[in-house]
Amino acid sequence: MGGRRVRIRRLPLLLMTLFLAAAGGAAAAKGKGAHAGGTSTSRLRFRRESGTFKVVQVADMHYADGRATGCEDVLPSQVAGCSDLNTTAFLYRVFRAEDPDLVIFTGDNIYGADSTDAAKSMDAAIAPAIDMKLPWAAVIGNHDQEGTLSREGVMRHLVGMKNSLSGLNPEGVEIDGYGNYNLEVSGVEGTSLGEKSVLNLYFLDSGDYSTVPSINGYGWIKASQQVWFQQTSSSLQRKYMNETPKQKEPAPGLVFFHIPLPEFSSFTASNFTGVKQEGISSASINSGFFSSMVEAGDVKAAFIGHDHINDFCGKLSGIQLCYAGGFGYHAYGKAGWSRRARVMSVQLEKTDDGEWRGVKSIKTWKRLDDPHLSTIDSEVLWNRGSDGKTETKG
Repeated sequence: MGGRRVRIRRLPLLLMTLFLAAAGGAAAAKGKGAHAGGTSTSRLRFRRESGTFKVVQVADMHYADGRATGCEDVLPSQVAGCSDLNTTAFLYRVFRAEDPDLVIFTGDNIYGADSTDAAKSMDAAIAPAIDMKLPWAAVIGNHDQEGTLSREGVMRHLVGMKNSLSGLNPEGVEIDGYGNYNLEVSGVEGTSLGEKSVLNLYFLDSGDYSTVPSINGYGWIKASQQVWFQQTSSSLQRKYMNETPKQKEPAPGLVFFHIPLPEFSSFTASNFTGVKQEGISSASINSGFFSSMVEAGDVKAAFIGHDHINDFCGKLSGIQLCYAGGFGYHAYGKAGWSRRARVMSVQLEKTDDGEWRGVKSIKTWKRLDDPHLSTIDSEVLWNRGSDGKTETKG
């Protein structure tokens, strides 16, 4: 949840230098997500027929006890009978309509304080993805751990669930938080890039609340996490560009976490697509992760949740910063403003002889839980060889 404006201060970059020195040679740059019980054998790859890879992002379900948990901020006509089961029904609607290759849950998947049993709440919240045999991955927010499980306990449970590609943390690396990992998406099987990761997905734990007595407010992505991210990105870029078949540019990267960075405050209605209906509830300091993404050079977009009635995308220093908009019915929202999911479709380039190559474009849109399951705000986030452009604004 969010909704309050915060003062932004800069954290000295000395922390980054210290962690770089301490973490030199770490095994974080292997380029595979580290999972409890070993690395997942599941391989994500682009579709042969269409050359696409589609992701559905689900933010802030705030799931609790199912039918017994009522809805927040709905119209008076919707109150009777409204519960977590409305969230479940919306998941099924979106998944059936979009048929995603991966579902990503970006935190506050459950609302721990209202959950009788955190593990059972997570099982119920994720159940539609498992039932439909969809691969999925998750990070945690600031409310998941407020029930019967710690942050580590919540993440361990998510990692161990069926069809989960989530990772606890990279092996052999001292790192803050839980749920720092990456996933690789291979090209079309049987093509020259069929054994290479042509799309890289990074997941980070943005924390819950500050543990520093002199700093109030929400948590942030720490220096140790930024070191891991930079090392992993650098390793993946070297592998993609230097190993046969060598590529001229890095594979694009997408980043997923829960709490917005202070840079999300950089936009006005004139330079974003979507709506901003509440303040940017970032940490009260700036830990420098946006700069880390810019410096890495491969990140094209970052996707978050946390502030439920913001759903915009805006571009800053070559990176699209995107809210999903609130999904869950037990989460705060705005009566009459539909719950929503964000969809990303990544398209490969096709050569004149019909072979799929690297990524050509990244598009996004949102699906609303209204009678028509409306699609709005379709836009191009990134296009190889150009800065990307807006297609339509719903």
